[in-house]
Amino acid sequence: MVFQYIYINFADATKTYKENMEPIKNQFARQLMDIQAIKLQPQQPFTWASGWKSPIYTDNRKTLAFPRLRSFVKLALCHLIQEQFPEAEAIAGVATGAIAQGALVADELGLPYCYVRPKPKDHGMGNQIEGEITKGAKVVVVEDLISTGGSSLKAVDALRQYGVEVIGMVASFTYGFPVAEEAFKAAGVKLLTLSNYEAVIEEAAKTGYIKDEEKAVLAEWRQSPSTWMQE
Repeated sequence: MVFQYIYINFADATKTYKENMEPIKNQFARQLMDIQAIKLQPQQPFTWASGWKSPIYTDNRKTLAFPRLRSFVKLALCHLIQEQFPEAEAIAGVATGAIAQGALVADELGLPYCYVRPKPKDHGMGNQIEGEITKGAKVVVVEDLISTGGSSLKAVDALRQYGVEVIGMVASFTYGFPVAEEAFKAAGVKLLTLSNYEAVIEEAAKTGYIKDEEKAVLAEWRQSPSTWMQE
């Protein structure tokens, strides 16, 4: 069971996570669908803020309402950071979706924390980086969802301009769009996620959430999300 180790000590938890690395993406995808943090509606598409039509909608912030799942996300992200970015000296969350997750991770790791606004405030001190991190510090960014990567990489740019070294990013979920992969590569940012679009479709098919004919619709959208259903 995916949550069986949540309440044992952190060292044991990360060991168990490593031993079960392969199924984690599928187990987490299933849990996201169970709490309706991810919804699939091939026949009644959603409209994203970008204007794109999409058969899938993701709101990972819902995990915060479920203590055991919230703890799982925290420990799994901590494991990724400890394994892949052991030199990390601080954590930064991306507003608004990853503010809470980033704070949970920083607290578990005992590291300084800040979060990054989409743009500087138009009042007060005019901050874009909220919190305080030493200039030159090695920072890992925590994000909740990766779509095109645009807003996530804007946060990276803001942190770099602030004067810290972004050594990588961890996130709960990615759609795996080629445009995002290319953008992260161009920005020199290593991205690691707990689950992805392929795992969601695999689990949705296993459980009967989607029918065989709907898989074709989802695959068509995945190939060209920006033009799908556009006249």
